[in-house]
Amino acid sequence: MAPRKKSTAKHKADEILIPDKLYFRIGEVATLCHLPAYVLRFWESEFPQLKPVKSSTGQRMYRKRDVESVLHIKRLLYEQGFTISGARQQLRSESKTDKTQTAIPFPSHSTPEIQHIRQGLREILSMLSARRTG
Repeated sequence: MAPRKKSTAKHKADEILIPDKLYFRIGEVATLCHLPAYVLRFWESEFPQLKPVKSSTGQRMYRKRDVESVLHIKRLLYEQGFTISGARQQLRSESKTDKTQTAIPFPSHSTPEIQHIRQGLREILSMLSARRTG
């Protein structure tokens, strides 16, 4: 019966909808993610990905991506059984693969279109330079 409980927890984590706001206070994140605030503060010290900004009053302000990170960390620790160290390593390896997948290769040579755009920009620049001196 334990596996059934685990799948229910996983299902609940997938159902969490993050409201469309710029910032969330730690209490809101704790409620939203079903975690105590002290766990969030501890995770901030353990996971470099979690860096909420602080308001002028010192209140932690989480962005949407921070809340998504909290939920991801929670899944790794509570559902997939990672240790803190293992989850940290997993997140590090995920961020490396994300960077390689999202990298856009720059063309090694100048295409005729780019040369045409450059020429147009040079002409505009010369016209603007002529106005200043004239």
